Amino acid sequence: MLKKIKWIGIFILIFVISIFVLKNFSEDEVGDISLGLFTTQDIKLNILKDPIVTGVTCHVASIEADLSFSDPSDSSIACRQTGEITPSMIAQIDKSKSGEVVFEKSKSIFFKTMKIRRVYDADNQTLMYISYSTKEITGSFKHSLSTVPLWGTKAYQEVASLTE
Repeated sequence: MLKKIKWIGIFILIFVISIFVLKNFSEDEVGDISLGLFTTQDIKLNILKDPIVTGVTCHVASIEADLSFSDPSDSSIACRQTGEITPSMIAQIDKSKSGEVVFEKSKSIFFKTMKIRRVYDADNQTLMYISYSTKEITGSFKHSLSTVPLWGTKAYQEVASLTE
């Protein structure tokens, strides 16, 4: 019986170590900043390419705590035009007021997720990207916003042509 418990313990330990190792080798991770020698928390910098508007790249900074069941909810986002943005790309996106989720990442085993949503501001011809946590923390849902104006792209339309 003790041998069986020992093997189960070894299996669980290997499983937990594997999760942490795989978690740290994310394809979209471009930076990893330690918060100090005596902490298990790091700032992870991830890259996100918009799957439809491929000329937009976002960088997201968030805290990951390796030995915790839940990562902090704080994150920041910065999005920039890094390639061509065409009218056909804009025609494909969700133009509702709530937009659409373009990325999500689990931040907890307790149903907390960080999501990035794209919302189109038609009046100002601007793409808005909002990073937010799906779980309320200390009375607030943590969020961060970045915008990408279409001015200077092929997707930008003159106001006169929009009203015709």
